[in-house]
Amino acid sequence: MSSLARVYREAFSGLSKDLWILGITALVNRSGTMVLPFMSLYLTVERGLSVGAAGRLVAVYGAGAVCGAYLGGALSDRIGAVRAQQVSLIAGGAGFLVMSAIREPLLLGLSLFIVAVLVEAFRPAVMAAFAERAPGDLKPKAFAFLRLAVNLGVGIGAAVGGTLALYGYRWLFIGDALTCFVGALLLLKVAAVPNAGRDRQETTTARSPFRDIPFLCLLVLVVLIASVLFQIFSTLPLYLREHIGFQENAIGLLISLNALLIVAFEMILIHLVSRRDRMSVVGVGALLLCAGYGLMPYHNATWYLALTVAVWTFGEMLALPILNVIVAERAGASVQGRYMGLYTMAYAIAFIVAPIAGTYLYDHFGPLVLWHAIGVLGIGLWLGSAVLKPYLR
Repeated sequence: MSSLARVYREAFSGLSKDLWILGITALVNRSGTMVLPFMSLYLTVERGLSVGAAGRLVAVYGAGAVCGAYLGGALSDRIGAVRAQQVSLIAGGAGFLVMSAIREPLLLGLSLFIVAVLVEAFRPAVMAAFAERAPGDLKPKAFAFLRLAVNLGVGIGAAVGGTLALYGYRWLFIGDALTCFVGALLLLKVAAVPNAGRDRQETTTARSPFRDIPFLCLLVLVVLIASVLFQIFSTLPLYLREHIGFQENAIGLLISLNALLIVAFEMILIHLVSRRDRMSVVGVGALLLCAGYGLMPYHNATWYLALTVAVWTFGEMLALPILNVIVAERAGASVQGRYMGLYTMAYAIAFIVAPIAGTYLYDHFGPLVLWHAIGVLGIGLWLGSAVLKPYLR
């Protein structure tokens, strides 16, 4: 037990006060992640839309997230990462309140796009803030800490949101908005980084991420990995409700297991693999992520479904924090926001691809084909990571 305690202390040691505040802000903000995990159910159950129509509307959110990722990265390089986060949180919270009152599908799609632009600008900004404040040797630990905070928040949001949904879906929008506003207030305690809004000439003369070919190839892998992970927001809740018979609160609890495992093990896991080859770790993580989904249709017992969540969660814990570190190390200090903006744009593109491709396979061929296709994709992602490894060292 003493050895285990020492490993935990080492995993969390060295993080500055600002990094802790930034992490707590991300935790609070993502604790309001109640709308997104239940958006497909909200659109089908509450609004009466078909599965395909719901998938297309969720993809609209992804389109807005692409624009929001670019906006957040550009703002971080211009006005500073902390200010960019505050703008995103305040405007996004207001957007959730407005969206809760909209009923017409066309206007709902438009509001989803606008809210996505505002809310998703937070992601590259918080990542740029971590990259600015974490020394090179602490970057793996710092980004693992950020993911721990984010995933703990998402887990809390999914569990609380599943309960609130039983009393009315509008409470999900209110909860999301409130956590945005609280997060903006917390950021007032973060010290400013000198020259956080960087000199325009410096940013224009630095290396452009659009000309960094290995980085752009890495983004293709990121899109595919994230498209698998994001089935948690589209086909996974539908599968658990329609084929397993879970209610919203049970779905929320199962999804929250993902966050619980991340909180318990990710910092230690990253501490143990931080000295290994980055892309090798990403490849193994991608393989496990896909394997977890691929194993899902072989049993309907709750314990087995929890086991599949554990498998893909460990894959996520290996791949995603190390991908964050690879991008942060590759970006120059003056264009950190741009690299993080493109990186988070890859996740946003995946948020478009994931619900459309996932719901299409689910609707036309059934969940068995979907889960098996994801399992096969894992082998391709593992091989792709091996091919890119020498170019990203």
